[in-house]
Amino acid sequence: MASIVNRFRSGWNAFLGRDPTEEYRNDYGSVTSYRPDRIRFTRGNEQSIVASIYNRIAMDVMMIDFRHVVLDKDGQYKETVDSALNDCLTVEANADQTAKAFIQDIVQSMFDEGVVAIVPTDTTTNPEDSSSYDINELRVAKILQWYPLYVKVRCYNERIGKTQDIVMAKSAVGIIENPLYSIMNEPNSTLQRLIRTINALDVANAQNGSGKLDIIIQLPYTIRSDIRKKQAEERRKSIETQLAGSKYGIAYADATEHITQLNRSAENNLFEQSTTLTAQLYNQLGLTTTIFDGSADEKTMLNYYNRTIDPICSAIADELLRKFVSKTARTQNKSIKYFRDPFSLVPVGQLADIADKFTRNEILSSNEVRAVIGYKPSSEARANQLVNKNINIKDAGSQSSNESQDSSTSVDEIQNDSKNDSSSINSKEETS
Repeated sequence: MASIVNRFRSGWNAFLGRDPTEEYRNDYGSVTSYRPDRIRFTRGNEQSIVASIYNRIAMDVMMIDFRHVVLDKDGQYKETVDSALNDCLTVEANADQTAKAFIQDIVQSMFDEGVVAIVPTDTTTNPEDSSSYDINELRVAKILQWYPLYVKVRCYNERIGKTQDIVMAKSAVGIIENPLYSIMNEPNSTLQRLIRTINALDVANAQNGSGKLDIIIQLPYTIRSDIRKKQAEERRKSIETQLAGSKYGIAYADATEHITQLNRSAENNLFEQSTTLTAQLYNQLGLTTTIFDGSADEKTMLNYYNRTIDPICSAIADELLRKFVSKTARTQNKSIKYFRDPFSLVPVGQLADIADKFTRNEILSSNEVRAVIGYKPSSEARANQLVNKNINIKDAGSQSSNESQDSSTSVDEIQNDSKNDSSSINSKEETS
């Protein structure tokens, strides 16, 4: 009974007890019918094939884990730092984006603009006054103007619900340039040429599908004087009116008139050009059609990650390290690293064999393998140990003890034999 009373006292529901006109009385800020901070492609990058390429690469980079870590003396990963920056990279980048959505926003904006800015919108101290500060929120911004030591960026301000232009020091802003800039963002690059070709092809297809008949009417008289031209124009309008007003699109013509219908507009090679440019772009980006449809083999995916994904991840991690990890922290072996799950592309049939090799060679423990495949850890003590489960430790210990006993027994026998030999020699000498 007490729990029911407490439930009514402290319970809260988002819809009960609310005035329908409350939202008109309270000022929540500016209102839009669409998400104002969402990236929108420009300059023709919203074309179908281009947007699909951007989205595919951005999704693959999004699945990479970026962490604020501590390295050992050899530069290897030691542990993860419990910091606000690490929360931005692993949990929540800002009030509107998760860490994964933030990474995807970086890649798509970088592809669209060629260079993108990462702005720390909420910090403990002013970044221009001190290099030691914690970052609570990060946002992706567009660079509008470049100064020697400053940049003017357009960033979304969540407090007012609109984008805002601000000037910040380059030392406090992460500036990431597209590693594939010469392929994707140069004015005469392969991707830009493909976009222009696709735009021209869309215009030609729109003209062909506009519903025009493309017919020529040959009248039984020459059209040279103004009177004849006027008559010809009236005749053309008469046929148009008949076709437009007829239920089945039927018109009549004089016996002396000849109507010639054109097959289609003049041929062009835009489709062949777009096909060739698409193949060139795929080769330069390390992409194949099998990567898009999910049928790529292990070698193809490895080549794709090495040639395309790793350079992008390195550019992001290096800039985050350079701007948002101070020199003092770097001397303490703190860094920004990215990690890719090596088992994400492994088929289930091969996973058991790989798990056996990793545990047998004492690379992963049993619980670490269970975490990879989504199972909860085991409570067994040996599950957290780097040991070869195929070797019985007790049998090995008893076998080694038996061997030591055998060796000690053999030593005792040798010593007894030597004593017997010496005693026999002494007795012989006394007899002689």
